[in-house]
Amino acid sequence: MRFKQPSVLPGFNLAFGYTIVYLCLIVLLPLSALVIKTAHLTLAEFWSIVTTDRVLASYKLTFGASLIAAVINLFAGLLVAWVLARYRFPGSRIVDALVDLPFALPTAVAGIALTTIYAPNGWVGSVLSDLGIKVAFTPLGVVVALTFIGLPFVVRTVQPVLEDLEHELEEAAACLGASRLQTFCKVILPAILPALLTGFTLAFARAIGEYGSVIFIAGNIPLVSEITPLLIIGKLEQYDYVGATAIACVMLALSFVLIFVINLIQWWHGRRLGMRK
Repeated sequence: MRFKQPSVLPGFNLAFGYTIVYLCLIVLLPLSALVIKTAHLTLAEFWSIVTTDRVLASYKLTFGASLIAAVINLFAGLLVAWVLARYRFPGSRIVDALVDLPFALPTAVAGIALTTIYAPNGWVGSVLSDLGIKVAFTPLGVVVALTFIGLPFVVRTVQPVLEDLEHELEEAAACLGASRLQTFCKVILPAILPALLTGFTLAFARAIGEYGSVIFIAGNIPLVSEITPLLIIGKLEQYDYVGATAIACVMLALSFVLIFVINLIQWWHGRRLGMRK
C-alpha cells in the first residue's frame, strides 16, 4: 500500500509529520486528558455520576434538540442555498451576507437577541403567547437557538455544489420527459446528498456543544430546559472536576458514535454512486 501520493508540492514527510504532531497536540492530547481524569473512577462511581435524573434529562434535551435543529436546517438550508445559487434578485448579496451572521455574531449576543424577541413580552413571543405557544425558557427555545446557529453550516456546504452543478443534466432530464420532481430526486439530490450530509453533521456537532446562545433563552430549569454543557459548567464552578469530566466523556462518546454513523452513511452513499458509475 502506498501512503505517499504524487504531488506537485515537495516535502511529504515533513508535511505529514507536522500534521500528525499538530493533531496530537491540539486534538488528541486534550481528549486523552479528559479520559485519564476519569480513569481512576470505578465503573459503579462513573455510572452513578452520569445516570442521575438531572444528567439524563440534560442528555435528552441536548441531543434531542440538536437533532431536531439539524433536521430543520437540513431542509431550510437546502432551500436557502437553492435560492442563493439559482436566482438573482435585488438584495441577493445582502441576503447572502446575512447567512453568515450567526458565524460572526458572539453567541452571548445571539442568545440575548433571541430571548428579547421570543420572551413573553417580546415582539414575536407576545404574539405566540396569545396563541398559547411559549418559546423562551422552554425546550422549544433551545431548538430555536440551535437552529439559528446551525443554518450557515448547511447553506455554505450545499451552495457551492449547487452552483457547480451542470444545468445540462437538468435540461437533458426534462427533454427525456422527467417532471420537475423526478429531475430533483433522480438528478439533483444524488449530486448534492454528500454535501447535505456534511452540512447536517457540522450543524449537529455544533449544536451539541453550543452554550452561549442557549443559556439565555433556555431558562436553565433542571429536568426541563437545562443543557448538558451548562451542567458541566455548573460542576466546574462547584469544583467537582471529576463529575464534570465524567459527563463530558459521555458526551464525547455519544457525539463520536453519532458522527461516525453519519460519516459511515456518507461513505456508503459515495461508494454506491461509484459502483453505479
